[in-house]
Amino acid sequence: MSEEIGTVDRAEHDNRLHEITTGEWAGWSTWKNDAFEQRAGPFYERTEADGTRVSAFRAGAEHMNGGGAMHGGLLMTFADSALFTIAQPALDGSFGVTMNLAGDFLDAAFVGEMMEARGEITRAGGKTIYVRGIVTADERPVLSFTGIIRKIRRR
Repeated sequence: MSEEIGTVDRAEHDNRLHEITTGEWAGWSTWKNDAFEQRAGPFYERTEADGTRVSAFRAGAEHMNGGGAMHGGLLMTFADSALFTIAQPALDGSFGVTMNLAGDFLDAAFVGEMMEARGEITRAGGKTIYVRGIVTADERPVLSFTGIIRKIRRR
């Protein structure tokens, strides 16, 4: 799936987020210890110069359905992951769970395309964060999504 790459621990409060130091994803970070996201993607994230949070991955053959287009379940898995990247400032170091995730499929994505998710926090207060976003394939919109995250305590 992905090449073995060097990583550097980036977040003191959570040693699972690792910055990529080599290859196509140098300058991005990934949740190396999240086995599901690593198998599904792997997915990467970073903060742009303007503060925008973005998630990304490169579409591979393993992400396609029998018809040759990206599997809808994979797009929703990516959107679910992106919720937390987008909501990171409002999470404020907390963990969270997805309470709701809804998506509208807009177009197909194909092998080799750069998949990106961007969005915004539409409301945050207390333990609930509302997010909306868009997933693109080579800058072409393929999925719009909304989601609600509930902050939780670590056990």
